[in-house]
Amino acid sequence: MGTKVDLNPVLEELDGTSSLEDLERIAIAIRNKLEIDHIIYHWVDGAGDQYGCTTYSGAWEERYRERNYHRIDPVIIGCFQRFHPVDWKTLDWSGKVSKAFLQDALLHGVGNQGYSIPIRGPNGQFALFTVNHSCDDETWQEFTKTYGRDLILIAHFFNRKALEFESGRQPEQSRMLSPRELDAMTLLALGYSRAQVAHSLSISEHTLRVYIESARFKLGALNTTHAIATAMSRGLIVV
Repeated sequence: MGTKVDLNPVLEELDGTSSLEDLERIAIAIRNKLEIDHIIYHWVDGAGDQYGCTTYSGAWEERYRERNYHRIDPVIIGCFQRFHPVDWKTLDWSGKVSKAFLQDALLHGVGNQGYSIPIRGPNGQFALFTVNHSCDDETWQEFTKTYGRDLILIAHFFNRKALEFESGRQPEQSRMLSPRELDAMTLLALGYSRAQVAHSLSISEHTLRVYIESARFKLGALNTTHAIATAMSRGLIVV
């Protein structure tokens, strides 16, 4: 967790994945590069059906499902009404049930630090992308400060790919923008300049302009800022 590592090669590989097994392999690769304990992409729908991938132990995955922990998990409950990344330390762990859940999690190898990115889409789509580790607060604060933007982008990629693999789960409206249009809108929303976005996506600024104008037209937006705001309000992108 020392010197910042370049995650672009992993992002490029992630963009080419074609199965949930590929996502699991990429999650392990990102975890190893970042030198943290765990990475989790977790989707829970209204019926309680769970989907995603994790580097947690099989024992914890099984226990979590068997005990329906998604119904009392402070991370899910705390993030459901939020749109920005959440450090677990800011959540409410004071209740008896929450304390018992946390103790059980720690006993099963879950780290004491967590950082979760809520991912929202049309028609109630809700997922979380989480990084988890065991370390002191100061070290974790420095880590999240260093990799915050990268993690949001990775979360976006994971969610987009998961939707591609499980078309039955994909809200119809989320197919409105193409993958490249979503990428462009996400990076612009994060504050990247057009030149930086074009470089990150390995395209020319002219091609980027085409993507932006196409997205603006599809969203019925007056300008790029309006397009970004509309995409965020519809849950098409997360920042």
